[in-house]
Amino acid sequence: MRVLVVEDETFLAEALQSGLRREGMAVDLAGDGATALDCVAVNEYDVVVLDRDLPVVHGDDVCRHVAASRTDCRILMLTASGRLADKVEGLHLGSDDYLVKPFDFPELVARLRALHRRATPAHPPVLTYADLRLDPARREVHRGARPLRLARKEFAVLELLLRADGAVLSAEHLLEKAWDVHADPFTNAVRITVSTLRRKLGDPPILRTATGVGYYLDAGS
Repeated sequence: MRVLVVEDETFLAEALQSGLRREGMAVDLAGDGATALDCVAVNEYDVVVLDRDLPVVHGDDVCRHVAASRTDCRILMLTASGRLADKVEGLHLGSDDYLVKPFDFPELVARLRALHRRATPAHPPVLTYADLRLDPARREVHRGARPLRLARKEFAVLELLLRADGAVLSAEHLLEKAWDVHADPFTNAVRITVSTLRRKLGDPPILRTATGVGYYLDAGS
């Protein structure tokens, strides 16, 4: 899941970024509404966590724009405005959910995952292919009866490949979805991650390379 956190309180924004990354999400930050609009224009986000009272461009205007232009992106308003009228207004502006500060971090994570499920085609809670089994909720992967210990990016790449259901995913797509805005587009991070993931998956080979195109899962005959 790729998330944009739009929050002008630096300490809170960085704390959210750190915490959500530990949950396996790719997280970008924007400290004002104008920066948020720039980020949304050039990157594909699954969810935008949006403060309402933002400098430069107000959060309400950001919400309207994202809701009108990015139908594949969900919006969670995260704000101190907790009156019923404020919540109703936020939902009318186009937000998909509304969480009032102060909040419990596990609740935020659960709401983000719920929004992500609503934004993507339905998948079973546990993803399987051949003898490969990935449980996103428990962050567990098994190859047959063997548990696999995967780094966060390896887990994210494997989850994307499982969700692709055999389709080829380009390195650019994997970089877009599993990393964040600071990732160098010319980096070898995807190739290195796929290489270590392939080694951990072991034999028989299941993670294939389509030369010059990308990567896919194929258990073969």
